[in-house]
Amino acid sequence: MPKNALILIEGSKMGTGQMYVQAAKGLGLHPITLSADPARYDYLATENNDAIRVDTDDLDALIRECSRLREIYHIAGITGFPNPGEAVYATVAKLCRHFGLPGPNPESIERCCDKSAQRQLLAEAGVPVPAYRMATNAAEIEMAAAEIGLPVILKPAVGNGSTGVRLCRGAEELAEHMVYLLGGTYEWQTSPRILVEEFAQGPYFVADIMGNTIIEIGAGDFGPPPNFVYREYTYPAPLTDYQRARIADVSLSCLRALALRWGPTNIEFRWTERGPVVIEVNPRLACSPDPQLIQLANGVDLVTEHIKLVIGNEWDLRKRHWQTATARFLVPDRDGTLDRIEGADQAADVPGVAEITWYIKPPTPIIMKGDSRDCIGHVIAASPTPTQTSTILQRAVDSITWSITPFPTIDE
Repeated sequence: MPKNALILIEGSKMGTGQMYVQAAKGLGLHPITLSADPARYDYLATENNDAIRVDTDDLDALIRECSRLREIYHIAGITGFPNPGEAVYATVAKLCRHFGLPGPNPESIERCCDKSAQRQLLAEAGVPVPAYRMATNAAEIEMAAAEIGLPVILKPAVGNGSTGVRLCRGAEELAEHMVYLLGGTYEWQTSPRILVEEFAQGPYFVADIMGNTIIEIGAGDFGPPPNFVYREYTYPAPLTDYQRARIADVSLSCLRALALRWGPTNIEFRWTERGPVVIEVNPRLACSPDPQLIQLANGVDLVTEHIKLVIGNEWDLRKRHWQTATARFLVPDRDGTLDRIEGADQAADVPGVAEITWYIKPPTPIIMKGDSRDCIGHVIAASPTPTQTSTILQRAVDSITWSITPFPTIDE
């Protein structure tokens, strides 16, 4: 009998990829990663996971490789990660359809990957979204900003991890970010298409969904503007029954508007004077540390349950316990070479600390980018109450220090 294989397209540097590999093995599956550059993912070696180099932007190449693997294994399912971009999920959906495997609708995923198309469909369905315009050049950006009114957010129409996203509070910041996006510094995979949108002001929340079931709603906050670098995430969010019901209702409206009826989705909100306003719908499982936080908060292992869905098995989304789980992201404040990290072992020994994960290892050069790539790690704590969790987390974070040596100047 051939082994049951789970095909994973690309991977994740922040922990989710390794979680899928481990969960697949726990379900008796043989995980195989197809990646344009398998060396990007350190866990592939430590987990002794089969990895095959293939151009993951080439659907035909992936079909040929999966067909070859099907002669050796029984391919039980195919899934993937938003690396290097959200389009990986559309590719996964097309592979599932080609091989007759459970998976999402490719057209629905592709519409979601384009923030402009997604925003238009949501607005047409009456879902509350920020005012927005599409622009392809500086003149159109300036006109859109004038019509919407400053402050505005500029973001590429395709992308993830807050890459290229910036709050522009005045004309100077608007001009500066236009130069960054259009002047050759930002790397466009296609011709420039920029979403100019109203800054929806208010607390940030995210709904994590599987199928039509809302698993949990979390709260997050960011570091200082004008960038959107996550600082902290907490599950469950401190919501009133009314707020929770409103976010749930709007979440289900998003699924209907975008024809997302299968698998995981996470939806980002701001709670404004109008109530919940949808910032973005991601037709995939949220990246680490959200799955760990949800499992600590209510006992649902979203990674394992997603794999069950991918291979056509019955899932189990029952909540098993209730506590508060919070992740604090570790973010440097300057460029330079990260040459040491200290105190991580002491932090891990703090009762209630569930996880400390580093995304990079010293010595590593750091160039601040103003997006999720600035994070160098995270600490997770969990306890029965929000106050206790906050105290545990702060004690752990206070134990950790690192040293960054500035880059030499030209004179040096």
